[in-house]
Amino acid sequence: MKKLLFFALSTVLLHSATWAQSCTPGANFVDSTYGVWPDTTQNFPPALVNVAYSTDLNFKVPATVTAELDATGQFVGSPIQGFTVTGVNGLPNGFTYACNISSCSYAGGANGCANISGTATTAGTFPITIDVSATVLVTLFPGLPPTPVTQTVSFPGYKIVVGSAGVIEGIISPISVSPNPANASITVNGITSSMNASEIILTNIEGKTIERRNITASTNLTFDTSGLNSGIYFIHVAHTNGVEIVKFMKN
Repeated sequence: MKKLLFFALSTVLLHSATWAQSCTPGANFVDSTYGVWPDTTQNFPPALVNVAYSTDLNFKVPATVTAELDATGQFVGSPIQGFTVTGVNGLPNGFTYACNISSCSYAGGANGCANISGTATTAGTFPITIDVSATVLVTLFPGLPPTPVTQTVSFPGYKIVVGSAGVIEGIISPISVSPNPANASITVNGITSSMNASEIILTNIEGKTIERRNITASTNLTFDTSGLNSGIYFIHVAHTNGVEIVKFMKN
């Protein structure tokens, strides 16, 4: 289980709709410190056009900010009072999310779940970006009560692949990055000719482009990561069904 920032956690805390299905948090995740199941490596199961879809995700909200949660180190050790998902972009038409708490607002250390359900009408790969508003209790001056500080962030990383009956395997992108975590270099695996991939971009967690390449053939591509700072990075592969986003860590 990967320890992810609000990045992983935020995916399961989306604004609920009245017609979405409910869920019950899984008891086997309560004893974990924090995390989300599945994570972005396992990702969501595929969907089919015009076929009802439903899947649950379980999560444990972290109680305090750790180094994995804050690359800047500004809030490390500060208690997480709570956070709310304020928006989600990129979902297939016909899909919605429902949290086990209707407000989709959670306190630090809470255990919960969310259900993803609906019926898609269009095939393709749908990258998902989540907007989160988190409240952290920060001690600004010794001896004074902590001050609530609100931080808004946006995270990509999850996807929903929607295919047509009989051809779903041809749409699911098996793109991966190895090794992960990375040291001196990474290899992007799984780019095939059927994807008609046109471009590959390496970005940091803030969305800044570090390297951009055109793709002229189906091949595994290698990037030099020796000069990158430690942290979270993303590989974006543009292909016939959309943009595939793969997250990796740099040691």
